[in-house]
Amino acid sequence: MINKAKSSNLDFLNGDEAVAYGAKLCRPHVIPVYPITPQTIVVERISEFVANKLMDCEYIHVESEHSAMCAAMGASLVGARAFTATSSQGLAYMHEMLHYVSGSRFPIVMMNANRTLAAPWNIFGDQRDSLAQRDTGWIQVYVENGQEALDMIIQAYVIAENDRVYTPVMVNLDGFVNTHTYELVDVPGQHEVDEFLPPFKSKNAVDFNHPRSFCMTASTEWNTEFRYQQQQAMNNAKEVIEEVDKKFGEKFGRYYGGLVEEYRCEDAEVVLVGMGSVIGTSRIVVDKLRDMSLRVGLVKLRFYRPFPMEYFKGLSTRVKAIGVIDRDISFGYEGAVASDIKSALGSSGVCPKSINFIAGIAGRDITKENIEEMYYKLFNLTKGNEEKELQFIGLRW
Repeated sequence: MINKAKSSNLDFLNGDEAVAYGAKLCRPHVIPVYPITPQTIVVERISEFVANKLMDCEYIHVESEHSAMCAAMGASLVGARAFTATSSQGLAYMHEMLHYVSGSRFPIVMMNANRTLAAPWNIFGDQRDSLAQRDTGWIQVYVENGQEALDMIIQAYVIAENDRVYTPVMVNLDGFVNTHTYELVDVPGQHEVDEFLPPFKSKNAVDFNHPRSFCMTASTEWNTEFRYQQQQAMNNAKEVIEEVDKKFGEKFGRYYGGLVEEYRCEDAEVVLVGMGSVIGTSRIVVDKLRDMSLRVGLVKLRFYRPFPMEYFKGLSTRVKAIGVIDRDISFGYEGAVASDIKSALGSSGVCPKSINFIAGIAGRDITKENIEEMYYKLFNLTKGNEEKELQFIGLRW
């Protein structure tokens, strides 16, 4: 992130609170929610805003996450701006409705607090919950800290409601590491956000003067055309994401780099790719190894969908080895993020050697020592030595 702003509205917030402030600034008309750890603080803070008349919206405490997404979809159906938040099993419970929302092209924004899926039961974070929703047709962004979380809630509405996109957006925060860590966050003024995010005027709202069908059956002859339009919208989103980031930076002084952000990659021999909270720790390790004259770099994958395939095709010709940190595992193969990156690398015709590191499952720390070890394994590959393509980091046996 590049920050050129002189902040005047700094507040000491955790990531969940930053999301709540971001949602408040976006003026959603309807917020249906069901609390689940570690997302709960989001819905608590928003309920306080509403109770204290600091936020004017319909706040609906529904009986389940499935109902939350149903209500959000119903609100969007009549032209309202909708927001909700969830985590883990709650997101899994929403799965059916995620398809309905994206297929109906409703630009809903949702925060997801990344938390592992049961069993075994655990409330701590990895990214298996959201990555399992990869093919539901939602744009997915992963943030590094509370400031990026607040800013991305605002950007998410501008992206989702763009005429070229009209696709829902899921903003992901690593459970507890991001959701519960307090830090200084610059909270923009309401008038500034109002200028950046205009009132929502849905082009898909129910209108008695112009009746249309929603969630209807599409025959075999036409279903493919609907899917083609969704794919085109995702492709369009790549350009829109870059445009929105640029405009956001011009107005608020914070740029995030669009689909990906590079850190000290300019002459790197080996790079690590990661998403979310692991990026902050990795920057420290990169600086340490750079001080030792080791040519290492870091790639922060911000958007998982749409996937920045063109970027990774270009990266394949610049480095000798690539490591991918996956906070998930697709059982029987490898990490989901690694599969997509290796596919992009392979399509370039020049495929550098790679290792998929499985780390941080269910909240286990990814330490600086872990990351340093990953870089040394990548250098080992560049010397012609063998390394396993899939490695679990920190196994006890």
